[in-house]
This record gives sequence, C-alpha cells and structure tokens, in this order.
Amino acid sequence: MLRLPKKALFAIEAVLDIGHYAGVAPVQSKEITHRQGIPRRYLEQALQQLVRHGILVGVRGPRGGYRLARERQRITIGDIVRVVQRGGDRASETDGMEGSELRTKVVRPLWNEIQDMVMAHLDDLSIEDLRSEADKAGIVIEGQNALDLTI
Repeated sequence: MLRLPKKALFAIEAVLDIGHYAGVAPVQSKEITHRQGIPRRYLEQALQQLVRHGILVGVRGPRGGYRLARERQRITIGDIVRVVQRGGDRASETDGMEGSELRTKVVRPLWNEIQDMVMAHLDDLSIEDLRSEADKAGIVIEGQNALDLTI
C-alpha cells in the first residue's frame, strides 16, 4: 500500500492544526503536541522546515508560536509534503540501483506515474479544504462554543 511517511503526515496535521485553531495568538508547538499527539522532536523539526519554506511564520517570545504564512486556501497539502520530503525529489531506495529491464522500463516508470498522480491530487487539496472537513466531522475549536457573536 502506498503510504506517506510519518514525517509528512505529522507536518500536514501540524499545519492543519494551526489553520484550524489559529486565533489572535499564534499556536504554540506544545498545544499541537497535546492535541495531535505528535512527538515534539518530529514536530519542531517539521515546523522549522515549514517556516524556512514560507508555509508558516514563527513568532518569538513567551507567547510565541506559529501562524500560517498565507491564507488557508493558498497552502496545498502538496506544498507541505514537498517541504518535508527534502524538496520533493522522488529519489527512493531503488533509484540509482542497477536493475532488470522490467524494473527500469516498467515498474519504476509506473511507480513514478503513480507518485505524480498522488502529488497532483495533493496539490488540489488545501488546508482550507481539510479545515472544512474538520468542521463537517464536528471537530470544534476549543472555546468556540463559549463565544457569542450575536449582535
């Protein structure tokens, strides 16, 4: 079965968490760790990569944390996956290895085509799309029910 690496899944969850729970204050990594159960060592590394590549903005200070660097609809899941997969190259353990004609002319091109299809789909999905799915699934933002914005 085709699976995304844990690091990519953690990064997607972290950016979605920031996009879903963002408010006036930036989202702190300890909040993400608490809500998503992502190990802190993986999370911090992924967050720093995402900051360096313009997906997140890091806010320093005691009340610091992370914010999205642009609107939710302008951050695709493909953007996130490429950042955490070392720039998005598709090098795998079999690339560069000598292989049979079946591997080099049939299996590897098929695998590359499948990867391209998956990335194209991920490029069509934004953080806003996933946040809308969270709303449909009934995932409530902490403290949201306490707000009364009726005028």
